[in-house]
Formats: sequence, C-alpha cells, structure tokens
Amino acid sequence: MRLPSSFILLAALVAGCASPGVDLKNPGPSWPPLPTVTAHRGASCLRPEHTLAAYRKAIEDGADSVEPDLVATRDGVLVARHENEISGTTNVAALPQFAGRKTSKTIDGVAITGWFTEDFTLAELKQLRARERIPLNRPANTAYDGEYPIPTLQEIIDLVDLESRARNRTIGLVPELKHPTYFQSIGLPLERRLVDALNANSYRGRDAAVLIQSFEVGNLKQLRTISSFRLVQLVSAPNEAPYDQVAAGSGMTYADMITPSGLRAIAAYAEVVAPIKTIVIPRDAANGLAAPTRFVPDAHAAGLAVHVWTIRPENPFLPTPLRAPPADAPNVRGDAIAEIRAYLDAGVDGVFSDDPAAGRAAIDAFNRR
Repeated sequence: MRLPSSFILLAALVAGCASPGVDLKNPGPSWPPLPTVTAHRGASCLRPEHTLAAYRKAIEDGADSVEPDLVATRDGVLVARHENEISGTTNVAALPQFAGRKTSKTIDGVAITGWFTEDFTLAELKQLRARERIPLNRPANTAYDGEYPIPTLQEIIDLVDLESRARNRTIGLVPELKHPTYFQSIGLPLERRLVDALNANSYRGRDAAVLIQSFEVGNLKQLRTISSFRLVQLVSAPNEAPYDQVAAGSGMTYADMITPSGLRAIAAYAEVVAPIKTIVIPRDAANGLAAPTRFVPDAHAAGLAVHVWTIRPENPFLPTPLRAPPADAPNVRGDAIAEIRAYLDAGVDGVFSDDPAAGRAAIDAFNRR
C-alpha cells in the first residue's frame, strides 16, 4: 500500500525531532502549562468538530491539549462524537442502508429521535462521514462535509502521539465521557474502556498528559477508585444538575457545587473544576463582561485548578462589545482573544477554545506581560 506523502514526511519528522529518553506522554503532575489552552472538539471553528483534521489543525495552531467527547459503539469501541445522536454531525440521514436505524430514545431525561452510535458497529460507523454541526455560524466548514470519518479514541491517541513526537512537545488528551449514566444503563459503561485504552497506550496516571472530564459526579468518583488519572468536574449552568444526581434523586444542583463547600467536596475526587464561563464572569445588562465573581479564588482555595468553557469566535457567542460588524451576522468573527484575556485576568488556569490559535495568542501575550 502506498503511504500518503504527508504521512511519510511526518514520520520522518518524528524520527528526526523526538528527543531520546523524553516521555512526552507522561510529563509529570506539573503538566499542563499554566495557563493552558484546550482545543474544544479540535479546532472546531475551522474544521468539522471531532475529526482527525480538527485535532490536527488544533495542534498546528498551538493547542496544549485536544478534547475528544467519547461515546460507545454497539461493539463497545469508544469514538469521538459530541452526542451519541449523530444526525447533526454526520451524513447518516442520507444513507439508505441505515434508514431503519432511526429511532426515538430518552437520553438523560430528554426524548430524542435520530440515529445513535450504540446502534452501530464500528465498521458501520466508518461508512459515515462528518459534517459541520452549525453551518450558519461556520459556513466555510461545510466545504469539508463528507470528507472525514468518525475517529476512534485509538486513532486520536495515535495522532496525538505522532504529532507530539514530531514537534517534540507534549500534547495532552482531555477526554469527556458523555452520558455515562445512560451508557451504563445499556451495558456499555465508558469508564473502564477509557482507562484500559490509556493504560494500553502507556499513559501513567497522575504523570500522564491526560485529564478525564465528566458533567456527572458518580463516574468521576468511580474513576478515582480504578485509576490515578487526573479528573475534571465539568459544571454547567447553576440551575441545572448532573444527570446521575437527577436519576438518584439527590437534589444536588450545579449551584450547590460552586459554593465554597461544594468546591471542597469536588476537590476530594478531582483536580480541576471546569465551569461554564459565565459562572466566572457573568454578562451585564448590555451583554458585556461584568466583574468576575468569587468562583476562581474560592476554587483555588479548595485546591482546584479552573478551566472555563467555551470561547468561540463567532459574534453570537461573544459579549456584544467584542463582536465585529455587522454585530448580528452569525458567521462574522469578533475579538475572541480579548474575551480570553479577560478570563486570564480573572485568574483562570485554562480555557477551552473552538479557536486554539486565539487561545495561544492570548496566553502567549499574557505570559509576556
């Protein structure tokens, strides 16, 4: 089989650049660099999200880590999709051989109709191709519709390893386990599969360039008992709740988790707390950035690093004063660097960005001050 010239070139770079004896996968607990930029679903403002092309572009643009959201196939393989329902991110609805797979399910208490990864084997999923999830905001990405397959976790690990050695720098993995209570309920638990894959690829617990994320609580606590990989408690809007807590009827909400006592409870099982960005800097009445809250100092006092999500460059996602004209244009990109800078000034330790180049520029400028 003839290898692509780009692969041959990259392999040559690996051979020539990687320093002998340097373990780029396991740089130690001082990783990640502070502040750090994580490529949210890859460079998803420039390529369809959760494709190898998006992760590769993110690395080219200076991301410290890439973030794959993980779901399972029917045969138990972890693959990268933001949701297990895939009609919005693939061409599955256009493929007649899979028309009969369309179905309705309740996921985390929400009724959803579509096509679901757990109803496909990996071989079947590999027949699909990715497409842009939000074409109104990212019309240029639609040029790549139909080009890229759904990547497995192993393929992402292989890409990160190859790129890390080629560039002689650590590139981290920040996987998120999606809908863990649901996948547990259908006999496809995600946690052990992820830990086993990381172990098989020579990642070593706390020393590894790995941060495992979840919006739920119970599976992070379970991960703490079966591995020593560092963990990230994701936190959504205060009026929402982790689904495992909803299912258990505990009554706990994210509002409870962002109090000083709630943050101390998180620190008992996780190293990082990652809130939706408005918990750190709310929006004011004019949709500008208000004064930072007490969240960052409270989290730091509890011993937690703080990584905020998500900085996106398109106007609808930015504070109004940072939008570029015309301000109501959904695909025009404003000043995401300025928004990231505001969060760095508020003391966060990292940002999730759909445009890792903006994150890299903001952090580099911040570090030069």
